[in-house]
Amino acid sequence: MVNVKFVKKIVVKFGGSSLANPEKLLKAVMAVVSEAKRGTKIAVVVSAMGKTTDILMATAKNASEGKLAKHELDDILSMGERTSVRIFAAALRNNGVDACYFDPMEDKWPIVTDDSFQNANPNIKECNKNIKSCVLPLIEKGIIPVIAGFVGKTKDGKITTLGRGGSDTTAFIIGEGIDADQIVLVTDAEGIMSSDPKIIQNPKLLSEINVNTLVGLADSGAKFIHSKALKYKPKNIDAKVMSNKHDDLNKSGTIIKDAIAWELDAEIVSSTPVAEITVIGKGTSNNIRIITEMFERVRQHTTLLGMSMNTNSIIFYINQVNNIVELFNQIHQITVDNKETIAMAVKKDLAFIQTSGVGLEETHGIIGKISEDLRHAGINISGILTITSSILLFVDWSEKERSLKLIKASLKTR
Repeated sequence: MVNVKFVKKIVVKFGGSSLANPEKLLKAVMAVVSEAKRGTKIAVVVSAMGKTTDILMATAKNASEGKLAKHELDDILSMGERTSVRIFAAALRNNGVDACYFDPMEDKWPIVTDDSFQNANPNIKECNKNIKSCVLPLIEKGIIPVIAGFVGKTKDGKITTLGRGGSDTTAFIIGEGIDADQIVLVTDAEGIMSSDPKIIQNPKLLSEINVNTLVGLADSGAKFIHSKALKYKPKNIDAKVMSNKHDDLNKSGTIIKDAIAWELDAEIVSSTPVAEITVIGKGTSNNIRIITEMFERVRQHTTLLGMSMNTNSIIFYINQVNNIVELFNQIHQITVDNKETIAMAVKKDLAFIQTSGVGLEETHGIIGKISEDLRHAGINISGILTITSSILLFVDWSEKERSLKLIKASLKTR
């Protein structure tokens, strides 16, 4: 029996804070050197050092009085990463490993994009083809390619930048192209935390997180990794977020699992009708006892699908189960027993439709488009909630299929 030795392949991305000074840059280089000497095949993606991109942006805009064309600005902004790759590759070679850098002006450049300058979108098919023909052969020979993150190039040779989270995007695309065993994102944080350490004292380090959970945090303002970058995370390749304090790429951090859907889509979430309970009053939301009591009654009878609240009203969206009238009566009794609550209204036989997808909050006007298309079709929206990368809509149960079809069409024509 022949023993086949497993050779690990990884992509390592260093953010700007990990390269901010000579000491940090050397630590990053030596972490790669140590891993390479263990026999691991490595591709490196680097950002611009420190605040280089911010400095280039401010200088270019001030010098041109803000009149630079977008493609000209992208060409200038790419210089930070293009400098980093040269320094990093030279440092690797000077420390005993074979390395080369990739520059977007070269024919072998792997990241091909559209011409949406400053927020370009990679052409994954073209990227994969280039990675397999130009990057993977080097890795298999034991040469470490150092690739500029954040930077792309159109088919006609114009330099683009990928926007927020661009270097993470590059790392994910390279990882998929070389079929890496892991993608390591080295940052100035220990990993993904339970909350923003700039706001919360002593947040907890998460050892593992599903990418769908993480994109919910990203869309809510916790920019651990930008949601646009998370679109490109390969499904079957784990990503690890770890601290640049370590000089060993095998140190622990947070493992990001799974992948997310690229496109916005809609589905009918509940297979049974939904009911809406509205309780109105004065200062209702200030009385936690009332809210808790109502919530407990709902929990005892059915599943809570959504909830909306303002100063003078509470709305529960619930599965419409067989004994739902008993729940209505219990909520009504709480309503009349408290001075803060005045009356209760009920809508039955609603459908719950969820629209979801990465970066939904950045798709301008989508709620208005959906609402307008349903209005033109004579379909009333009984309720609407927005939660991270989801829009939750409640319409009449008899209109659920027609509503779903219209919403899907709205998403395709946005």
